[in-house]
Amino acid sequence: MTDPNAIQPSELDQLPDRDPEETAEWQASLDAVAKAAGPHRAAYLMRRTLERAEGNGIALPKLLETDYVNTIPTAAEPGVPGDEEMERRITAWNRWNAAAMVTRGSKHGVGGHIATFASAAWLYETGFNHFFKGKEADGSGDQLYIQGHASPGIYARAFLDGRLTEAHLDNFRQEAGGGGLPSYPHPRRLPWLWEFPTVSMGLGPLSAIYQARFNRYLTARGIKDVSSSHVWAFLGDGEMDEPESTAALALASREGLDNLTFVINCNLQRLDGPVRANFKIVQELEAQFRGAGWNVVKSLWGSAWDELFQLDTTGALVQRLREVPDAQVQTYQTRDAAYIRQDFFGADPALVEMAKLLSDDKIIECFHLSRGGHEARKVYAAYKAALDHKGAPTVILAQTVKGFTLGEGFASKNANHQMKKLTVDEFKQMRDLLELPIKDSDFVDGVVPYGHPGADSPEVRYLQERRAALGGPAPARRTHALAPLPAPAEKAFASFDKGSGTQNVATTMAFVRLIKDLVRDKETGKRWVPIVPDEARTFGMESLFPSLGIYSPKGQTYEPVDRDQLMYYKEAKNGQILNEGITEAGSMADFIAASTAYATHGEAMIPFYIFYSMFGWQRTADQMWQLGDQLGRGFLVGATAGRTTLTGEGLQHADGHSPVIAATNPAALTYDPAFAYEVATIVKDGLRRMYGEAAPGEDPNVFYYLTVYNEPLPQPAKPQGLGIDEGIVKGLYRFNTAESAGLSPMANAPRIQLLGSGTAIHWTLAAQKLLAEEWGVAADVWSATSWTELRRDALEADAALLRGEERVPYVRQALHGAEGPVLAVSDYMRQVPDQIAQWVEQDWSSLGADGFGLSDTREAARRHFGVDAESIVVAALAQLARRGEVKATAVKEAREKYGL
Repeated sequence: MTDPNAIQPSELDQLPDRDPEETAEWQASLDAVAKAAGPHRAAYLMRRTLERAEGNGIALPKLLETDYVNTIPTAAEPGVPGDEEMERRITAWNRWNAAAMVTRGSKHGVGGHIATFASAAWLYETGFNHFFKGKEADGSGDQLYIQGHASPGIYARAFLDGRLTEAHLDNFRQEAGGGGLPSYPHPRRLPWLWEFPTVSMGLGPLSAIYQARFNRYLTARGIKDVSSSHVWAFLGDGEMDEPESTAALALASREGLDNLTFVINCNLQRLDGPVRANFKIVQELEAQFRGAGWNVVKSLWGSAWDELFQLDTTGALVQRLREVPDAQVQTYQTRDAAYIRQDFFGADPALVEMAKLLSDDKIIECFHLSRGGHEARKVYAAYKAALDHKGAPTVILAQTVKGFTLGEGFASKNANHQMKKLTVDEFKQMRDLLELPIKDSDFVDGVVPYGHPGADSPEVRYLQERRAALGGPAPARRTHALAPLPAPAEKAFASFDKGSGTQNVATTMAFVRLIKDLVRDKETGKRWVPIVPDEARTFGMESLFPSLGIYSPKGQTYEPVDRDQLMYYKEAKNGQILNEGITEAGSMADFIAASTAYATHGEAMIPFYIFYSMFGWQRTADQMWQLGDQLGRGFLVGATAGRTTLTGEGLQHADGHSPVIAATNPAALTYDPAFAYEVATIVKDGLRRMYGEAAPGEDPNVFYYLTVYNEPLPQPAKPQGLGIDEGIVKGLYRFNTAESAGLSPMANAPRIQLLGSGTAIHWTLAAQKLLAEEWGVAADVWSATSWTELRRDALEADAALLRGEERVPYVRQALHGAEGPVLAVSDYMRQVPDQIAQWVEQDWSSLGADGFGLSDTREAARRHFGVDAESIVVAALAQLARRGEVKATAVKEAREKYGL
């Protein structure tokens, strides 16, 4: 038989027990408490013991969950310093106008969301009145990431504040005629109000973490002291399912970002139903954030619950709250007291006795109305605790009711996210509940009126006084009148004009060399923000480590293994490089924070984010759209670009489509430079446009996307002649002719125009030589630095024609009079060069790397896709044969000769 007192294998521990007898006494004590007072009491004592141990500095694994109660007990709540009744009236006006705005807009079919702000109104109002610092406060004020679906409430408050008019509200989601309001926080659409786009969901929390981190970076590097700025991110509990929402939680705790607070509106509902129907989202989130090292503050229950908790002498109430799934809590919200007595209290004899002491009205008050997120006192206590906590970020889990105060037809209903309007009778019920002085006669022809107490009313004066004390209106975006950054010394760019001679240099390396010179510039060098996702050595950037340093809030607390080498791994508190590890999403969030510092902090920063080409747009195109919305500026660099340049890497690394995705982003200026001097010219122009003196009609709120290659080849000298720089920037210029290339074509030789971009220009130049020497064909070679910019210019020309303006697209101007057909070649799918086909007056054909990538040598891959020099020759001869300029047999001969 097994000895019941023997140590079981599950009890074994690698740590030796120096006093087994003492251990047994502790275990026996726990068993005795559980037997005499019940498991609830035993669990309570264990939790308090572990908390005491942690408070005394005893290293123990942290508890990941606490009871389903408020973190801050009622007795410990600080009083709200303002006028709570005044704030209740302000919140009532905001609730009304948010619902009125969406309902009125629904008559035009534009939609909108009512229920989210209804649940979160106090979360915002308490912050606006007591916590959120405006732009006139110390540093740069606070940064607010507003939950997108709550935007009607933010507009309603701006209306009460006098920043918006009834005309604005009546044009919610109706922007085409001018003067309307965008559906969600869109800085590009409403740049004086919104700072941060937060729809798509999930990007807000990720961006907020990196914004808080970038604030620390600016302070540590001495650019600007923004240590008093706090980042607040308002999120939905359903939104936390997005992987980006929790992707950087460990970064925030690892770097001790106590300048960051997440406020998660736990109304237990997502778009179609409960967030966790059979579970508890609050407990899940608490464990997730605690496990990541965050400070967690739960604000779940309102003051009406105080009586119930005082009656809970056995712990049965707390246990029942922990076990009831969220979907059932939602059901309680819609059922009467009798149902709640039977289903909730009837589950435990102790709760049955408790319920006998409660009136039906008390039960309804608790289960229908009283939530921690709906009371200013509870929210204030949570916010203050967040700001008081040092050394880690804080998440506030505030429980609310979705559709709160909108009536029984909305509250906690599964479909309330899709419900866009209230009836007149529902508005009248809402008016009575909120105690608003709106008369029945104000409803003219069934149209709900907006409500406003008057510009000089006590409510408006209070609101404005509170905002003045906190540093001005919020949210608000400021376009600072920044002086243009001085242009770097011309020497940094001109050094590439002479070429590399016989030295092989990849355009990736050329870009890195350019950056090394630019970061040494006395005027602007410190403003460069190099961002790389753990591929610096792949891109040849390790030489920047010792000179610039890698940013770390802890500096370097160890001796690096390569300390005796010239290019050793150097971390520093004031490091300039952001080396993010293997996270393209995190790197993009870095880039967004840096690229918008000119507005957020009044400091122009020049970020460049260099990434493995395939894993940029394909992984993070949504963030790049967010970047465009937020009016970010800087350089995205897709290194190791193209479908055939990565020897042996294969399908998932071979990028043949990123420029296609980039072409969909109106803010992205996409370039595929072939040569080092083109890279330098494009970067120079980008600095001028984004940070210097933009030309009339140029929008500086753009970002540049450059593809650069890892194929070392000799870099030619920059051609001489007028218009080269203009052609590089606009997207096309003639690199050479058959004559200037020294190929001496025969008189009246058939002629073709070869357009190549990126690394493909080298195969094009090889084809130019083969065509002349083996087939008697003269070819001129053009460098197409940007197919996308050529198309964009042509589209603008088309739009001008519709307005009655005569304008010829640049691509047509450049190719005008060029003899023969055009053959375009790139290392991307044919869709990339085909963007401009309709504006080319010559016969058009193209070659590209369509399909999936494969593992092989560059030469074999190019032969596979039919883009190598020999394939270009065959395609060129085929074009000329169709025109009758070469014999049809020449095409077959060439195919056989080259083994195609």
